[in-house]
Amino acid sequence: QFELVESGGGLVQPGGSLTLSCVASGISTNNYAIGWFRQVPGKEREGVSCISSSGGSSSFVDSVKGRFTISRDNAKKTVYLRMDSLKPEDTAVYYCAAAPIPSAFVCYEGLLPQYEYKYWGQGTQVTVSS
Repeated sequence: QFELVESGGGLVQPGGSLTLSCVASGISTNNYAIGWFRQVPGKEREGVSCISSSGGSSSFVDSVKGRFTISRDNAKKTVYLRMDSLKPEDTAVYYCAAAPIPSAFVCYEGLLPQYEYKYWGQGTQVTVSS
């Protein structure tokens, strides 16, 4: 059974940093693009970032460009979301998800739509507050 587990969330002051991890189990991630999403209560889930199966392409929502980076280690079946210069508006539950698209270029021109993602994690809370 394919499972994604997020970790690394927590409380951080504005301007601080966090690194989220998304660990997959049950299947190789080599043929999956991985995306990060976030959701605030009462609002729709928002795409944050996407990385292709090989890490050859990635993309970010405009609000986090220059502050967030995404990387992956397929040997460890882990994808990382490094978040710097955090702002209160980054507060949300962050989810990772896997899309069965092996193309190295799939995230080159932007985020994948949510319907492309087949597997989802349970989420990790990120709170940015002083």
